[in-house]
Amino acid sequence: MRVSVESARDRLLDLFVERSFQLGDFTLASGRRSDFYVDCRTTTMHAEGQDLLGRVGFEALHEAGWHPDLVGGLTMGADPIAYAIAGESFRRGQPIHAFSVRKRAKRHGAGRRIEGCFESGARVVVVEDVITTGGSALQACEAIRAESGSIVGVLAAVDRREGGAEAIRAAGLDVISLFGVDEFRTRFEQRAR
Repeated sequence: MRVSVESARDRLLDLFVERSFQLGDFTLASGRRSDFYVDCRTTTMHAEGQDLLGRVGFEALHEAGWHPDLVGGLTMGADPIAYAIAGESFRRGQPIHAFSVRKRAKRHGAGRRIEGCFESGARVVVVEDVITTGGSALQACEAIRAESGSIVGVLAAVDRREGGAEAIRAAGLDVISLFGVDEFRTRFEQRAR
């Protein structure tokens, strides 16, 4: 028996805190230093995490009124999120297919930068695992626009609350996040008591 979306979101938060949230001294991909790190892949590639993420992510798209043809983003952080949402959309009878954006076009085969179910003119939601500066999501958007895709918005699993969502909005795109890092800190502190 599947639990409610609210219960699924709560359990997904637990998984992220258990598996993905770390305190310490870290250097981020942006070059910034941080006292915490979120490695979403340890949750987004986890079997239970995939199920929960698909349900919570699909529901977030529905609540936002976004009706894309496709979901995807910059490989590899976006990939498991896109696949989870695509799988859930199929189970619900409302298929949203997935794609991946390479950092650079392949030098062999068809030489594509966008792989999977992407087609010119498709309405897409760009997904991101963690938003820090917004750079990865904007890089994916640039590649999609270069291939004549239409961007509905950006969906992030986690927003670090460091200006990335604002940078995406400043580029004229809507952005929603499943979680803010403040929720991770709160749940982490509750567990430490």
